[in-house]
Amino acid sequence: MTAVVLPPLDFAEAPLSPGERMANVVLVVLLHAFLAYGMLYLSVKNELIALPQSISARLLPMIEEKPEPAKPLPPPKSPPRKQPVAQPQPVLAVASPAVTSSFAVAPQPPAPPPQPVVAAPPAPLAVVAARFDADYLHNPKPVYPALSRRMNEEGKVLLKVRVSAQGTALDVAISKSSGFPRLDAAAVDAVGRWRFVPARRGDEAVDSSVIVPITFAFE
Repeated sequence: MTAVVLPPLDFAEAPLSPGERMANVVLVVLLHAFLAYGMLYLSVKNELIALPQSISARLLPMIEEKPEPAKPLPPPKSPPRKQPVAQPQPVLAVASPAVTSSFAVAPQPPAPPPQPVVAAPPAPLAVVAARFDADYLHNPKPVYPALSRRMNEEGKVLLKVRVSAQGTALDVAISKSSGFPRLDAAAVDAVGRWRFVPARRGDEAVDSSVIVPITFAFE
């Protein structure tokens, strides 16, 4: 009889691959979750209260209320008899002697003297502004500077003129420049010699200020 010699077995475990390790971890987690769910289910099932399978209800017949019989009205009472009223005995009035009364009126204080009536102050009269455009004034136009013509300088000057009660220019100032000093100077020089219609408050001539526009433009 021939003996068969088997090779020795190697019981050393082979290393697990990453996929097998992940599968083992998932399997362990699922087993723990299943055990926890089973324990929770058993604990809840023991605490449940068995409810009756059906509830029966029975309607009771309605009881009709019988109206109570009306009570008879009591007989009307007869009005009480009036007792005779005793007539009052006449009383004699005795006239008492007349009593005279006297009273004195306290003297009144003297009336205050009449207060003088103060007339309301008259409303202030409106001021009529001074004028510079009247034809009879014969105010000459400003002279256009020759250099400004050659340089094609144009513009508008606004002059603030203080006019006296006699109609003369007390002061001439540039309110808005034309942008060219030669044009501004020509306007100030011309308007400084102008005559004006003075401003008036009622019939009185007063000093005032007026804005005079001067335009330099090629015709």
